[in-house]
Amino acid sequence: MARIGVFICHCGENISATVDCAKVANTIAKINGVAYSTDYKYMCSDPGQTLIKDAIREKHLTGVVVAACSPRMHEPTFRKAVAEAGLNSFLCEMANLREHVSWVHEKAESTTQKAIDIVRTLVEKVKKNQPLDPIKVPVTKRAVVIGGGVAGIQAALDIANCGHEVVMIEREPSIGGHMSQLSETFPTLDCSQCILTPRMVEVAQHPNITLYTYAEVIGLEGFIGNFKVKVRKKSKSLDEDLCTGCGLCTTKCPVKKIPSEFEQGLGFRPAIYVPFPQAVPNKPVIDRINCTYYTKGKCRVCEKVCPTKAIRFDQEDEIVDIEAGALVLATGFNILKTNFFPEYGYGKYKDVIDGLQFERLASASGPTLGEIRRPSDGKVPEKIVFVACAGSRDPAKGIEYCSKICCMYTAKHAMLYKHKVHNGEAYVFYMDIRAGGKNYEEFVRRAIAEDDAKYVRGRVSTIYERDGKLIVKGADTLLNGRPVEIEADMVVLATAGIANHGAEELAQTLHVSYDAYKFFAEAHPKLKPVETNTAGIFLAGACQAPKDIPESVAAASGAAVKVAALFSNDELTRDPLVAVVNRFGPPLFSTCVGCFMCQPVCPYQAIEKEEIKDRAGNVFKVLAKVNPGLCQGCGTCVALCRSKSIDIYGYTNQQVYQEVVALLNE
Repeated sequence: MARIGVFICHCGENISATVDCAKVANTIAKINGVAYSTDYKYMCSDPGQTLIKDAIREKHLTGVVVAACSPRMHEPTFRKAVAEAGLNSFLCEMANLREHVSWVHEKAESTTQKAIDIVRTLVEKVKKNQPLDPIKVPVTKRAVVIGGGVAGIQAALDIANCGHEVVMIEREPSIGGHMSQLSETFPTLDCSQCILTPRMVEVAQHPNITLYTYAEVIGLEGFIGNFKVKVRKKSKSLDEDLCTGCGLCTTKCPVKKIPSEFEQGLGFRPAIYVPFPQAVPNKPVIDRINCTYYTKGKCRVCEKVCPTKAIRFDQEDEIVDIEAGALVLATGFNILKTNFFPEYGYGKYKDVIDGLQFERLASASGPTLGEIRRPSDGKVPEKIVFVACAGSRDPAKGIEYCSKICCMYTAKHAMLYKHKVHNGEAYVFYMDIRAGGKNYEEFVRRAIAEDDAKYVRGRVSTIYERDGKLIVKGADTLLNGRPVEIEADMVVLATAGIANHGAEELAQTLHVSYDAYKFFAEAHPKLKPVETNTAGIFLAGACQAPKDIPESVAAASGAAVKVAALFSNDELTRDPLVAVVNRFGPPLFSTCVGCFMCQPVCPYQAIEKEEIKDRAGNVFKVLAKVNPGLCQGCGTCVALCRSKSIDIYGYTNQQVYQEVVALLNE
């Protein structure tokens, strides 16, 4: 006979503010099969868990229902407590009174009645629960890090230093990401390359790291601990084993006027090129779109001058399959370009540039060797206007969020400009200054007080050209909206940070959730900030949302710890709440008819074909079989099965039927 224990949590005031918890407990106590029912202020606390354990032992409970908050948050907590008391953990169920009742209703008798109804259905369900054993699957102790920016580099090094294999995949010819393009970093103004380059070299030389650049992920199969990652290594038209990186081919290439992606279009590169001097790997790639041989069938100068004969014009893309136990997404972010802003010149004014372009102008390795010069004529600008929040926090542009780093790098740009052009004037238009980091507020104050950056609180309405000057019109909201007009030599837009190109397609390939802005979504913003909804895939850096360097590095190390924890055991233990094809005795009596309509709709490719043979070894029936390692318990196959031959452990048809009957027979 069932002996169910019911435990109603007040959740502080989250539940008790609208639900009469004592009444719920008293009402449920009268249900047939309920041996114990009580309420408590914080059931997830140590005294609350002790209350559950003691009741299981003293009342000889056969099942437990905890009515509290989200099962996603605390179901593992209560199942662990139940197991410690000697009861199978899957004989515990959670009723979600917080999200389903108290947070969506006002305090009323009907609210308490709804809570009673929900708890009653779970009581009837748990009566039909069966003891289940966790699924154990082997773990492949190799991680794949997608993205080679500072976050990906940190994650890869942390995992590799724990003794595990890492494969880093970067779609550009070199690792480094946006940080490699920066001149100096806030709030310390130390050299970006001085910080980053040693870590890049460490990645390339680490014995536990395999580096694939100019590559991209095109497919993913499997599950946590046992992923199969399909990678396309794009052809570099080069034998990397033979290439010594001497650079002779890049200097002799006759095609030299291709706008450089690394220099943000402010400099040029040849058709065979290394993105920047500190690139890792420091070996060239042939740009087939602009190479004369690939466009016209002639030239081959690079092949003729290469001393090691490393050029391979006939090289094809290579598909590589990687077995891995976990993935870290560190694909970074991008920024809006100036052509997104028609009111600021629609990208037609060469001297209206974005923040990354200014970084390249300020960099000692940039196209102007660190001198601040106008892109239009090469002259030193005597007056620059910096426009913060260009696109960010702007519903009209479709970007309502704060890009987080703009206030800080705008202050940095104003300081760098004043350090290089001592007599220059720097104006900053801003909405609000958001400097929420260690030494950040002091950094902004320093730009204003020591470097004489003139801050104007207000938006810029329009920018146009007049007599060789850029006319910047705005309003100073601190002076009651007084119009402001500045004749500037150059304008720098702190454009919004946005999701990287291809983020949406990659998320769909990896079965990872993403938000309305195409940033990858975490499983829980507080408790699982570096995990995704797909177990075994973790997030690092600005692919999740705009982040600065310290925050990106911290998130990367957090993701690395999650991977290391996963790899700490040879086997992975998973909940057994997976689909199963019903079997009543021998396979001959299975209700499965072998139509396999379930197979194409399974998003995890967990449905397999099982051949049933007779004693002579002849196949007389082919049935569906669920791979428990792949199945995630989504229930799609259950809904589609015409013969009703598939159930999910913990959510069988009989259990769900009992819940419905409980509601109808109140």
